[in-house]
Amino acid sequence: MLQSICRNAFTRISRTVSYATAAGTEAVTKPKTAIVMLNMGGPTNIDEVGDYLHRIMTDRDMIQLPVQGKLGPWIASRRTEDVQKKYMEIGGGSPILKWTNSQGHLLVQALDKLHPETAPHKHYVCFRYVPPFTHDAFTALENDGVERAVIFSQYPQYSCATTGSSLNAIADFYQNRPVPKHIKFSLIERWASHPLLAKVFAERIREKLEVFDDKVRDDVVILFTAHSLPLKAVSRGDTYPHEVAATVANTMIHLNVKNPYRLVWQSKVGPLPWLQPYTDDAIKAYAKQGRKHLLLVPIAFVNEHIETLHELDIEYCHDIAKEAGITHIERAATPNAHPTFISALADIVVKHLSDREKVSKQFLTRCPHCVSERCSRSKQFFRELCGDVLTQTTNITDSETPLKVVKN
Repeated sequence: MLQSICRNAFTRISRTVSYATAAGTEAVTKPKTAIVMLNMGGPTNIDEVGDYLHRIMTDRDMIQLPVQGKLGPWIASRRTEDVQKKYMEIGGGSPILKWTNSQGHLLVQALDKLHPETAPHKHYVCFRYVPPFTHDAFTALENDGVERAVIFSQYPQYSCATTGSSLNAIADFYQNRPVPKHIKFSLIERWASHPLLAKVFAERIREKLEVFDDKVRDDVVILFTAHSLPLKAVSRGDTYPHEVAATVANTMIHLNVKNPYRLVWQSKVGPLPWLQPYTDDAIKAYAKQGRKHLLLVPIAFVNEHIETLHELDIEYCHDIAKEAGITHIERAATPNAHPTFISALADIVVKHLSDREKVSKQFLTRCPHCVSERCSRSKQFFRELCGDVLTQTTNITDSETPLKVVKN
């Protein structure tokens, strides 16, 4: 079945990558369909680090701090020099823009072949904390005169802090600006259980298992690692933890090995409790148990960036593993521009283009303990933006004023 999916979703894609603008869009004459690729982004050079951290630390969708307007900038300023050093150790900047452009370029090539009725397609990078920002991407697609825009989150597993923050930024962009009446919008906000996503992670794992001595290969502990989340968000009902777990389970089914595995969590920020066990603590704990052959798999990241290249490779696989006495540790690559991953992206978009549901009921349903007026307003905005006109107001309290989508 998987071979059939791969064959139908992705036949032959050129690996030649070109960049037309800083946003990474294709030089297409009058594109018909825009693919807007959402992600956090990362500084391409150390001069961008300070502003990057400032935007993260002052974004309450991403992180909530007391007196955030003062504490956030202070934390960003204090951390800038240390984070700049980390970026210097991985080459002077984040490769996330390069990889997103590469993925987008290959994706639209595949879409032009697989779904010619919506061609030509053009990808637009839409980052949250570094250029190209939300206003850059949406201004560009408006100026290009596209007829349809597919907003496509590049976080496979949905979280209010990641995809949610990017979608709130889009709602903000159109708060005081009319939505172009000639553009039909739709939203892909999660795809954690897509079979080709599991397949590409399984292929990345097999690549690294082959590196281990065949005498210990079947006993290597596979540690699936994902960005952690505050327990406060988990208790509120954020779907991220179980969506990450679903990707892990599907990957192990495709991998079809007997190796033990666990899901662990990385990149905790601040003093509040977050999802555990932490990845670094798990490495130390397994070393004490005598399990000294480990494979780290970044299961929630689709391209390389500082949390894989520095946190996993340098801090964990080198420094902590050496200190703990680990015999052999490897780290599986992220999907990047792997052909199977491009097939996954193309298959997701092709099926979405033919689906009558332009915004999912899963997205429109708020967390059971959500009290955020911003979240309620944003979901109302996308309900209207994507053409699903609100017929009832069960998700909106009397005190809340929904954002209105005004077509010019």
